[in-house]
Order: sequence, then C-alpha cells, then structure tokens
Amino acid sequence: MEDFEIIELYWDRDETAIQQTDRKYGKYCRKIAYNILYDQEDTEECVNDTYLQTWKTIPPERPERLSTYLGKICRNISINLYEKNTAAKRGGHESDACLEELENVLGTKSEAEEQADLHFLTDTINAFLAHCEKQARIVFVQRYWYMMSVKEIARENKLSESSVKMTLLRTREKLRDHLQQEGYDI
Repeated sequence: MEDFEIIELYWDRDETAIQQTDRKYGKYCRKIAYNILYDQEDTEECVNDTYLQTWKTIPPERPERLSTYLGKICRNISINLYEKNTAAKRGGHESDACLEELENVLGTKSEAEEQADLHFLTDTINAFLAHCEKQARIVFVQRYWYMMSVKEIARENKLSESSVKMTLLRTREKLRDHLQQEGYDI
C-alpha cells in the first residue's frame, strides 16, 4: 500500500491504517527504537506508542513522507523512555555514546534554551549535512539519528571500524566549526 493511501486511512479514521503502517514500517520503527533502548519489550511499547501518536496527529497533520514522520515520532518516544529508564544511572548503550559525542560538539543548555535554539540548530545542521560528502553524511545520520553502533555502520557501509570512527570525528569537528561560524554558542 502506498503512503498516501495509508494517510487517507488515518484521515478516514479507519483502524486498518495502523495495521498497514505496521506492515510497511514496523521493522523500520522497531530498529529505531531498539537502537536506542536495547530492550525488546520497551521497543514494542515505543512502536505501539508511535502508532497511537500517529493516530492522534493524523489528522490534522498530513505528512509529506510517512516514513520520516513515523521515524521522528518513534525516535522521540524512544529517547524519552530511555531518559526515564536511565535517569538514576548511565546504561552504557550506544545511545549514551552517541549523546555524549554530540554533547562535546553542541554543549549543554537548559531546556528553555534548547527549545529556543531547536529550529535554528535543526536548519543549521541540515544545511551542514547537505554540503558533506555522501559517505560522511550517511555515517553521521546512521550514528546520530539511528544510533547505530560503529560496528553496525562499518558492516553496513563496508568500511573498517577505524574509518567510521575517523569519519565521525572529522564530521563532528567540521560541524562544531560550522555551528560556530553560524553564531551558535558552543
């Protein structure tokens, strides 16, 4: 079933929309959630919450790309659950490593500051990635959006782990420089 047909099912409030969404994007959403949580039960909970949130937001939303829309919802729900689960302790997952790596580039800010800067930061990072070499962009997105391990990224892109690490390091350094040039306070 095509995305526009699935979206129409949501608009018609047809419950088969969720089944069709799961059929087409269930594996995708589970991979996103699992890469953040490393727990099958929590992953299933997040995927189900993703479908519920999608049901609640379509309508009025009419996403241009259903996969991106679902991925963003699933990722946010998974990160929120991850933060809740690890509030008292650090778990040592890829999520920790990814967030710590980016924290060194972006710094830490209060929640209010983060919200104020979010739109600017998103646009700036997207512009930066648009000018990166394709391989660096793919590796960066796999690491920091999908929170894949270095080993997974290396395997999927037929690269050595050291090459992936070096690509990530150089891309983070370039991103830091780019953000500073754009006036982002690091």
